[in-house]
Amino acid sequence: MERTIRILLVEDDSSIVMFLKDFLTKEGFGLESVDGHEKALSYLEENSCDLVLLDVALKQGNGFSVCKAVKEQYGVPVIFLTASDDEYSVVTGLDLGADDYISKPFRPRELVSRIHSVLRRGRPADESIRIGDVEIFLEKGLVRKGGTEVALSALEYRLLMVLLQNRGVTLSRTRLLQGIWDITGEFVNDNTLTVYMKRLRDKLEDDSQEPQLIKTIRGMGYRMD
Repeated sequence: MERTIRILLVEDDSSIVMFLKDFLTKEGFGLESVDGHEKALSYLEENSCDLVLLDVALKQGNGFSVCKAVKEQYGVPVIFLTASDDEYSVVTGLDLGADDYISKPFRPRELVSRIHSVLRRGRPADESIRIGDVEIFLEKGLVRKGGTEVALSALEYRLLMVLLQNRGVTLSRTRLLQGIWDITGEFVNDNTLTVYMKRLRDKLEDDSQEPQLIKTIRGMGYRMD
């Protein structure tokens, strides 16, 4: 099973911490939070993480100093998450090595998209994930089955990505619809999901009538093992 992406949130607003913990955990991320400079560096001394979400204005220290230390000592990607959207803050954060910058209030799904985008930049260009005889090249958005390229539509590929990002987790139809909604500017409903799930299985499964990659969990949804 693909390991969980681990995020450290450095934020002293408890309401934002609670919201992001709930939302990002449901999205399949692992999230820990601290509320200041020293605690952030102390956490990173003893634990590893894949990305740091960082507020500029902290009661203890400030986000700029945390970002500088994180980039110099650990080389971990950093996204500033802050209400400070003035030009100075943006430029200062990026000059210190921040990988992205998103202002409050933000749309949760935009944040998830930014997280995935930043993490993709740090991957080797040829990184791929193999499931049976299906190989997915994340950077190129390319899928091969048995060495032969499989042509997927934007919605089919997005559906595959949602399943892939939640391997081992049973996803309801509602959760899948949320994951692929409006990716191409089209309205996606329950019937559309059924059609695209069938198309994806026809292209990736050896026998779409007896699927082994994308399983139906009766009464609950779908799961990629």
